[in-house]
Amino acid sequence: MRTDSSPGTLPAREHLPAGNAGTPVLDVVIPVYNEEKDLQPCVLGLHEHLARTFPYAFRITIADNASTDTTPQVAARLAAELPEVTSFRLEQKGRGRALRNVWSASDAPVLAYMDVDLSTDLNALLPLVAPLISGHSDLAIGSRLARSSRVVRGTKREFISRAYNLILRGSLQARFSDAQCGFKAIRRDVAQVLLPLVEDTGWFFDTEMLVLAERAGLRIHEVPVDWVDDPDSTVHIVKTATDDLKGVWRVGKALATGSLALDRIARPFGDDPRDREIQDVPRGLARQLLGFCVVGGLSTLFYLLLYSGFRTFSMAQIANALALLVSAVANTAANRRLTFGVRGRGGVIKHQAQGLVVFGIGLALTSGSLAALHTATSDPAHSTELAVLVAANLAATVLRFLLFRAWVFPDRREGSVAEGSTVVAHHPAAHHRASHHSDAHHPTSRHTSSPVHATAATVRPGQPGQPGPYGHQDRFQPTYTTTTTTTPFRAGEAADRTWGEPTMRMRPVRPHDQDSRNAR
Repeated sequence: MRTDSSPGTLPAREHLPAGNAGTPVLDVVIPVYNEEKDLQPCVLGLHEHLARTFPYAFRITIADNASTDTTPQVAARLAAELPEVTSFRLEQKGRGRALRNVWSASDAPVLAYMDVDLSTDLNALLPLVAPLISGHSDLAIGSRLARSSRVVRGTKREFISRAYNLILRGSLQARFSDAQCGFKAIRRDVAQVLLPLVEDTGWFFDTEMLVLAERAGLRIHEVPVDWVDDPDSTVHIVKTATDDLKGVWRVGKALATGSLALDRIARPFGDDPRDREIQDVPRGLARQLLGFCVVGGLSTLFYLLLYSGFRTFSMAQIANALALLVSAVANTAANRRLTFGVRGRGGVIKHQAQGLVVFGIGLALTSGSLAALHTATSDPAHSTELAVLVAANLAATVLRFLLFRAWVFPDRREGSVAEGSTVVAHHPAAHHRASHHSDAHHPTSRHTSSPVHATAATVRPGQPGQPGPYGHQDRFQPTYTTTTTTTPFRAGEAADRTWGEPTMRMRPVRPHDQDSRNAR
């Protein structure tokens, strides 16, 4: 697995210009191996469709994977007859190798590929590339497994496809629905930095590219497709499945060991709306609620087991107090680490003490419920006691979450940094880019990467008319310096981001925020 690293080089996504004379906006690659029969109908049909429906200039590139029949001659003839068609010959097999070579050499800002059998209906081509042209997404894939897709294929291939995607979701935490559909597109600026990280040269090429892009925080757009299986497909299912599983193991191992330089394909600060500072929007609430519910469910089960055990040799109130005490300590420790992401030993005693106060509130609710039950009936059934305790614990759980979030593990970012600077968490490459950008502008600046401290960034406006960070003329040129604060950084705040690593970002302080010319 490649381990070379370099600063993130992707610019902010922008809509491609409407007029770009001389350079095709879209380059559709058709990888082929011994496809002398299907190649001409495919190219002619694709060319006719693009000429009739696609509003931009286009190119069709035939990538010949070392064919041994007359495929090269057919490709050459099509290239001679149609000015928008070119052919590319490789002396080695491998769909991934063909795509890497053609995409790397193409000058089109949007790169796509499709299978020669035209299993995918071409009406999905414009929806596939439109998000890339508009700047909305980085990659786009056709999905045969989306709800609105219409697919005709055998049970065997359907089972293999769904099983493979379940493996990807379970092992590599992939969130895209269809890795192997031969209908994909990518922006050229993304391909230039993503393809060097992709090792596979065969059928696993697609999956590896998508997994790395997703892990780097890039946006993948999915298009439901109409797809009809080709009964004459030459793909060897068993060998392809074996190679894919080997690829899953290799990529999973590289991700687990951190040997992939995913910072190379990161977007700049401000490209993600999560970079913006929005008031009155709690951070991480959804993730914390989910984590709290999971921990709470397990704690409740643990508490009930303890209560049942203590009840065999003690009174109900004593059994309840002991069970609640033990489960409260475990609950506080689990929520500290898993729900609110607090790591290390710092503040453990304080957090447990505060947790015991919350435990006291829960004890009062549950003990009061038991007392009320025993007042109503002198000898209640054990199942009735458990039902009352469950109801009381549900009420205590809501209060416990609010107290944990606001008092025991509060978000202390507000007011912790000087006005005009901000500390947040974002995707894994942000930390690397921030250090690189700061050093480039201020060689004497210092950056502290301690995991328990946040780094605050201040920005000084530069001179009007100087080139901006992406090459255009900005009204001001931000320069960055970094200073270290002693504010504790809560690592859990990064967990509701895409991949859960704590980093920092910088927000420029604009001297003329009301000036519309300074709008991003």
